[in-house]
Amino acid sequence: MAFERIARTARSSYRRSGGAYGGHRSEKDMFSEGASTRKYCSLPSLENDARNRTFSYLSSIPKVNHSSYWSRGLRTTPSYKYPSAEIIVKESDSECNDPKYPGLQATKPGEKPRVVVLGTGWAACRFLKGLDTKIYDVVCISPRNHMVFTPLLPSTCVGTLEFRSVAEPVSRIQSALATNPNSYFYLANCFSIDTQKHEVYCETVGHGDLPSDPYRFRVAYDKLVIAAGSEPLTFGIKGVAEHAFFLREVYHAQEIRKKLLLNLMLSENPGISEEERKRLLHCVVIGGGPTGVEFSGELSDFIMKDVRERYTHVKDYIKVTLIEANEILSSFDVGLRQYATNHLTKCGVNLMRGVVKEVHAKKIVLNDGTDVPYGLLVWSTGVGPSQFVKSLNLPKSPGGRVGVDGWMRVPSVEDVFALGDCAGFLEETGMPVLPALAQVAERQGKFLVELFNRIGKEAGKAMSAKDISLGEPFVYKHLGSMASVGSYKALVDLRKSKDSKGISHAGFVSWFIWRSAYLTRVVSWRNRFYVAVNWATTLVFGRDNSRIG
Repeated sequence: MAFERIARTARSSYRRSGGAYGGHRSEKDMFSEGASTRKYCSLPSLENDARNRTFSYLSSIPKVNHSSYWSRGLRTTPSYKYPSAEIIVKESDSECNDPKYPGLQATKPGEKPRVVVLGTGWAACRFLKGLDTKIYDVVCISPRNHMVFTPLLPSTCVGTLEFRSVAEPVSRIQSALATNPNSYFYLANCFSIDTQKHEVYCETVGHGDLPSDPYRFRVAYDKLVIAAGSEPLTFGIKGVAEHAFFLREVYHAQEIRKKLLLNLMLSENPGISEEERKRLLHCVVIGGGPTGVEFSGELSDFIMKDVRERYTHVKDYIKVTLIEANEILSSFDVGLRQYATNHLTKCGVNLMRGVVKEVHAKKIVLNDGTDVPYGLLVWSTGVGPSQFVKSLNLPKSPGGRVGVDGWMRVPSVEDVFALGDCAGFLEETGMPVLPALAQVAERQGKFLVELFNRIGKEAGKAMSAKDISLGEPFVYKHLGSMASVGSYKALVDLRKSKDSKGISHAGFVSWFIWRSAYLTRVVSWRNRFYVAVNWATTLVFGRDNSRIG
């Protein structure tokens, strides 16, 4: 007992300053203030909350001593360089060392360092794929056990591709998660990070018959990579979350497909008025970015090639409307934008300019007072920080993402990195906040995993490196943009930036380049085979219109 107290005291004194507590709990739940000036932190227990057990941090709250960071762990950027990164330290008392969560303890001397990755998106999976598991043990925590190949997701909504063709199991991307004894995948959401104790706190997805509901656990890390992605932007517009469909996950595509086919079949029922039939078969897409345009193109193909053959009673009622506040595909070349506008209009897509004011169950209201009835509403207006990212007490970049420096490190805390849509460069770096694109996330994942593999043997453990050279910082070079607009036509824009000059092309050749490029980018040979077979099947036999579930 005495030995344990001495060990805890030693660990406490060696622990670095700084902390990030975040999650879906309220501030009242996470922090309470007593009669004195000291802060107390309570973490939820696996026991019933009604038992009201609290565990408090009893020590004082000094300022961060950034000068000590240069001699411990990967060199942490000091606050004098990035003032926005300065935080108040909350030193934990030994009483909080008695864990009330089950989980993975800190690695011991002689064991491989543990890297914890939050997320299974583009950045996380590129990082996982390249990580050297001879150097590291890896733990991946995510509410989904697969990566979604998002560029081809619109094709699954109308049956051009099967859903499994765009989902890659994370255990196939990094086999160590399934085979190595100390590497794991946990189907869970992270709701809090304690950067003082190098621990993340998680809550399982789909509680089932677990000992408690919700079931929570903790995982200690040597290095933490936050790649938790983003959430669709709704701009606080009333009714969007309740009535609109998003298009970022496989289950989103499944819901859209079910709704689309349901409306087609319901509209054929006897007694349906012409006005109601038109509403049921009106598909409205909000947002003229690549996702909105590609989904509109897929829908127009589905209508012209499949609905007209298999739903002849209602073929003249179904239509697609794409609503955008400005110009569609605003990041593309002007000539390509005009081509896309003309082509979509020719294919029967009604392009409308407007700003949504309110969304109701059967109609949307625009700012000018126009009512637009709909049967299916798909919302694709960009992405922003998730509630989890917003809740983290970490420095933030413009736009609310987790702030990072040129090496994807989070300043003011040690051994924490951030990638992808949830990360952005701090203003003090002088680097621009990059767009939330798959190629940005993938490039960041590749950069960071190469850095980890290079320094792993010397600096893999928590707070282990001294003056380790990290090499050159991350530099993003844009490779270009592509978008399909339906009817075997696509756009290819190879300019390095929006204002620079470069090659741009539209038409059938661009469509062939678009398909070839994405086929080669699909993660596994298994899914490449699925995609190629699905495309061939659709070309010969048409799209499947079965409604299952």
